Amino acid sequence: MQLPLSLAMNGIQKFSDDPRVTVRKAGTPDPDGKCVVYWMQRSQRAIDNSALDSAVNVGNELGKPVVVFFAPVPSHAHENLRNFSFLADGIPDIAQALARRSVGFVLCAYPAQSLLKFCEEVRPAIVIGDDDPLHEAEQWRTRFARQIRSPFWTVDADVIVPSKLLGREHYAARTIRPRLHELLPKFLLQPSNPGARVPWPSPPSPLSLPSEEDFTREWALDRSVQRVANWRGGSKQALQTLEAFARERLDAYPDQRNRPELDGTSRLSPYLHFGHIGPHTVALAIKNRNAPASAKHAFLEQLIVRRELAVNFVRFNASYDSMECLELWANRSFAQHSGDRRPIIYNDAQLQNAETHDQLWNAAQKQMIITGWMHNYLRMYWAKKILEWSPSVAVAFQRAIRLNDRYELDGRDPNGYAGIAWAIVGKHDRAWSDRPVFGKVRFMSLASTGRKFDSEKFIAQIATFEGAHAQT
Repeated sequence: MQLPLSLAMNGIQKFSDDPRVTVRKAGTPDPDGKCVVYWMQRSQRAIDNSALDSAVNVGNELGKPVVVFFAPVPSHAHENLRNFSFLADGIPDIAQALARRSVGFVLCAYPAQSLLKFCEEVRPAIVIGDDDPLHEAEQWRTRFARQIRSPFWTVDADVIVPSKLLGREHYAARTIRPRLHELLPKFLLQPSNPGARVPWPSPPSPLSLPSEEDFTREWALDRSVQRVANWRGGSKQALQTLEAFARERLDAYPDQRNRPELDGTSRLSPYLHFGHIGPHTVALAIKNRNAPASAKHAFLEQLIVRRELAVNFVRFNASYDSMECLELWANRSFAQHSGDRRPIIYNDAQLQNAETHDQLWNAAQKQMIITGWMHNYLRMYWAKKILEWSPSVAVAFQRAIRLNDRYELDGRDPNGYAGIAWAIVGKHDRAWSDRPVFGKVRFMSLASTGRKFDSEKFIAQIATFEGAHAQT
């Protein structure tokens, strides 16, 4: 039964007041609208998705069906077949889980359909989308808000604590941690995953889900960066990866997470990046696990404090993807060392092809190129050496972003930008002792890094993997 609009609006108001929600275009939902549209982009999943939940809740208040519009667009820098293959893996999981919630799913291949054109066809009462702090995504939302007739909200669905509640850019984990811990009891809750009371009209035949080759055939993608055999995307695979980590590796996580030769990490970052799994699902699974408190604390520190510090950095610092994001102490330090001579400078091709004198760095680079993933401890060393081997700080920063975003499955992500900023310009760090080239930015050497884990074993593992990859 559909409520009168005045009563429905009372219910809808509480959803718009949710701190996760940003009202991009205010207004009363169109009482003659045919549905509620959820524009899916960043949160590519049908469970633990507060943006989808908001759409369903509003649809239920209005007595209208809900439909998800999902149209992958190849307009990001460094887009390639590797990224879209992983994305395409997740589409069947989305469709199946939406059907269980009685929510429609419209999958469109760019450029045949646009969100604006779709809205003209279905005439939504309101459009709700994902929040995303990256520059390009924010521009899309701003432009769409100007063009759409109906109200438009976005929802911050990929963090546990809504980003806007942090209010400003935090400068280190030590400043954001107390605020996050204060708010966690209010927001680290079991997702509700409500179903739509008014089902979306079922299509006359099952939804035909294209392969990545189908919907990318006409796109100008970089096809030299191909799918990687060791990764498959999708929510089901993400949940299996989470369960395997919690069962087999969580107990040893504090001791093994910084040892690249061991399989000690969760390997969830690509799934979190594509939104195939939500942070609430991960955090609650670990929090409720029968495991040592120290292990759970260490993992949740990374998932919540460090990850949401990265999102905070990207949201509140417009220069997150350039060296201009650096702090004053680092800026002064680099200025004092601007004339320092680099003993070795490598060109872009040498770095991309892992042709340096440093076998550990080469192995890390090959791990990224071949597997689409680099161990987090090595990402720090990898980026710092790019600083050491580049003609300037600015060049080093852009080289690191270009390589990271091109080859990593979790590239083009706040975690990646924050990690590069930490390694190269000292973001979220402090000043250290002064030295050539680096100034007061923390230095990492081959000798000191190699002593913290079995670097020779890691190099041998990558060589073996490279040989097997070459044979295929």
